[in-house]
This record gives sequence, C-alpha cells and structure tokens, in this order.
Amino acid sequence: MKWINRLLFQGSLFSHLVNVFLRITCKREDGYHDLTSLFHVINLGDVIKFSLSPSKSIDRLLTNVPGVPLTEDNLIIKALNLYRKKTGTDNLFWIHLDKKMPTGEGLGGGSSDATTALWVANQFSGCPATEKELQEWSSEIGSNIPFFFSHGTTYCTGRGEIVQDIPSLVPLDKKIVLLKPPPPPPPNKHVQLAEKFTSQTDPLTLLEKISRNGIFKDVCINDLVEAHNSWDWLTRSSTIHIYDEDEYQDVFVSGKVLVVLPCRMTKLGKLISVAILTTQFFSIAEANFINREADHWYQHPASSSTICEPPPEFSRSIQ
Repeated sequence: MKWINRLLFQGSLFSHLVNVFLRITCKREDGYHDLTSLFHVINLGDVIKFSLSPSKSIDRLLTNVPGVPLTEDNLIIKALNLYRKKTGTDNLFWIHLDKKMPTGEGLGGGSSDATTALWVANQFSGCPATEKELQEWSSEIGSNIPFFFSHGTTYCTGRGEIVQDIPSLVPLDKKIVLLKPPPPPPPNKHVQLAEKFTSQTDPLTLLEKISRNGIFKDVCINDLVEAHNSWDWLTRSSTIHIYDEDEYQDVFVSGKVLVVLPCRMTKLGKLISVAILTTQFFSIAEANFINREADHWYQHPASSSTICEPPPEFSRSIQ
C-alpha cells in the first residue's frame, strides 16, 4: 500500500545501517576508496515529518539538534532539490527532523534521511519516478544513499553506490546491542590508517561464511578496525571483554559504534550495567535487523525497544 496522504507524512524512519563487514579494496584516482561491504538496515533511526509548503521559493527544515545544517548543506534539502531537477516537479516542503540517533557515527543517518526525502517527494508527486530511478539519482549526492532503496540487505561495491540486493543472511529477530563511546575520533584519521591495515580476505568468502554460519567476529572484518584500535575512545570500550563468556556471543565494529551480539537478551540488563560502570558510553541501545517490502518504507518491529534514552540534546522538541 503506497502512502497517499498529501497533507502530512509522519513516520518513524528506522533506516540506519550496520556494516556487517567492510573491506577497502583500493584507493581510486579521484581520491575515493573502493570498498566491498555487507550492509544491513537496523530498526533505529530518526522521525521526519513532511508537509507541502505554500511557499514557492524555498523548503523549510527544522530540527531538534543544534548544529545540524538547515540549508542546502543538509542532505535532505539536497535530495529534494535533486528530485525537482530530475522530475521537473515544483513541490516545496516543510520538514521537521527529530534526530533520535547521534550524527557522524557511521550508521548512515544523513543518508537514510536523504533517501526518505526522495521517496516521500516521489509519493507527494504521484510516483512519476520508479524506485530504481530514485536509487540511480541518489548516488549523485552520497555514496551510501542508494543502499536504502534496497530491501534492506545488500552487497555494496564501488564507493558504496553499486548495490546488489541479496536475501537477509541473518535472522530478522536477531538482537544486537549498540554501544557508542565518546569522544569522536579525528576526522579522516581512520581512512588514512586503513590504507596500511587492509585485510586480504575475499569478500565473497565472507558472504558465504555468513550465509552458512551466521554473524560472528571472524567474518565481521572491518578494515577500519586497526585505525579504531589506535584511538583511546575505542581502547576504553574494549573493557566489554570483561563480561563472562555466556554474556555475549561476539563484538564487532560498525562505523564508530561497537555492535555486541548477546547470547541471551535476559542478560542484557547486566551487560549494560557493566558497560556503564566500566566505561563512559554515550548511549546504549538494542536493535534488530530489518527489511522492507516493495512500495513500503522501513517499519519498526513491535518487539524492538530503545534501552537508553538519547541525551537531552537529542530529545528536545522544537518550540
């Protein structure tokens, strides 16, 4: 069922991604890095409201987070401008972005918000563009954006913009725990260091092992891990290894966030209490892997919940 309410769209947009593995294969002449990665959507994300604007001159974007750009530097505005350029439509929008996840953590928040803007703009306009066209256009404003037009599980190559839909290789009821330690690392340091510490493992071999045996640390290779491990913020986070072996199955890194695979979610309270006592984590949350159906946006499974509320700057509402 397609969304057809032209007055207001409001939805919980759980469309952040997790890199189950990330291989950097080479540095290109244009300065970008080619990569191969298994991307999977998780059910944590932002809430965005769209409504048609009576203005014929500019989109208006509001957010609850200080410091987020509200003009053409924002990927949402870039996406709406791109859509109008490609389709010749002239709809302008009022947008309210309620950030539920921290920015700049490698979870694809800005990219997922931009993808949502393209999808919603197309719905408002009567769907003149196919999702395939939206996916192709979106690579002009961001390498990760095309991924979100998949069904939620993809094998990505190139800069990340070449997207191959694959069946989910993990159970969608698989619980994971995200731990975000402060402070953020120096910009681009991970890319510089990653060139020195890249794995030689064949990404297709990783896919085969995940398909056969599921997710475990040995297949969750991340060519940024050596760079991450050089930062004090992740070294402090390594104290998660003090947990008893029956507390968690494995740990891997996605973006700037630690992903924990607990053995039993009944142990989750103890796991989190230990993390809070032994480290200075910014936020801790439980999540699921999710997929979406054609012509539907990502939906939040009723079974999922947020463990810890975001800090105040991520929960204030616009007055």
